[in-house]
Amino acid sequence: MFEVLSIVLGGGKGSRLFPLTKERAKPAVPFGGKFRLVDIPISNCINADLKQIYILTQFNSASLHFHLSQAYNFDTFSKGFVEILAAEQTHEHSGWFEGTADAVRKNMIHFTAESPSYYLILSGDQLYRMDLRELIKNHKDSGAKITIACTPVSRSDASQLGILKADKNNVITEFLEKPGPTKDINDYKIPPELKKDKNKGDEYLASMGIYIFNSETMLSSLDNELTDFGKEIIPQAISKLKVNAYLFDGYWEDIGTIKSFYEANLELTTLKPRFDFYDEDHPIYTHARCLPPSKMNFSNMNQSIAAEGCIITNASISDSIVGVRTIIESGSSLNGVVCMGADYYELDTKKIKNAEDRIPNLGIGRGALVKRAIIDKNARIGEGCRIGVDDINRPDGDYKNYYIKDGIIIIPKGTVLYPGTVI
Repeated sequence: MFEVLSIVLGGGKGSRLFPLTKERAKPAVPFGGKFRLVDIPISNCINADLKQIYILTQFNSASLHFHLSQAYNFDTFSKGFVEILAAEQTHEHSGWFEGTADAVRKNMIHFTAESPSYYLILSGDQLYRMDLRELIKNHKDSGAKITIACTPVSRSDASQLGILKADKNNVITEFLEKPGPTKDINDYKIPPELKKDKNKGDEYLASMGIYIFNSETMLSSLDNELTDFGKEIIPQAISKLKVNAYLFDGYWEDIGTIKSFYEANLELTTLKPRFDFYDEDHPIYTHARCLPPSKMNFSNMNQSIAAEGCIITNASISDSIVGVRTIIESGSSLNGVVCMGADYYELDTKKIKNAEDRIPNLGIGRGALVKRAIIDKNARIGEGCRIGVDDINRPDGDYKNYYIKDGIIIIPKGTVLYPGTVI
């Protein structure tokens, strides 16, 4: 028997992160040069000694499955596991997951076999570092049937989030899903007894999509046809059960759009990022690739991050993320670029074949200039390409071999940009 069973929801389409989710599930999107988004909730669990973890997947899940199988293998003595549960047809269920609650319901046969006392539900696509032991202790001490992790947000941020109304004892009394910018929600402001000085401009409590259910409460809450936790299960439970708010006032980012993804990446390059990967006591785990250190040849890097295995020659890089195995050739310049790197190196024989076929090698070619862009994995940016350097307003859209969303240029995975291309 495991006291707490962790369930990471990883099956959504992630349409707002398209085209980064064109060939992969949202939790499998590369982040920070070497990680995947799903590494965040899994690492939070491992750091809290919660090592019985199920990942529920459905959409474009091959990349996510490969990453999880390569990254998380516990020894026999720990009794730990990171187990993938993909949507499947059974005698009881013949359709896909219809929502977060439906995904958990259709897998309860696997969960109940572990006989947990509590279920911890986590999202697979958020950036935060939380001591989940404190969350669990708070839930136990409160006597609540369900606890929802909440974070203070401003009125503008509240528009697109689930907003909770809590009393001075942290008991949640109402829930409002995405109220929009015009609705009057003054009644939902954080009680003065709960508000902290550091959150002066953040007057509302937003659900983080992180829940703890007592075991019997989970079973009874899913004994229906409701499909979503945030929109249906939680509002219904608030009207019948004691549901508590756990206030988390650390850094939290719901990476739901291209703009938030881009900004969260580049925020890592600042002198004191709000999310710190350099915390040895609470590390973020990922696939151990055993790559060589990155090599800088006569290059200038300013406020940037280079993951392992890169070769950067005579280049200028500022405010950028350089992902694993990235090759940057002489005379190139990157400014405000999230480059995800490559899955493999090209041998000299392959480079000769590239020359014969007149296609660029993997990476950033000689003299390429790139600004305010996301370059997905295995892209080939040819010699002399100019991407985003003209500082003009660019309408969002699909431009065949690149996309523009939120004003940010996105070069999709595996794209070939021939020498001299101007975007």
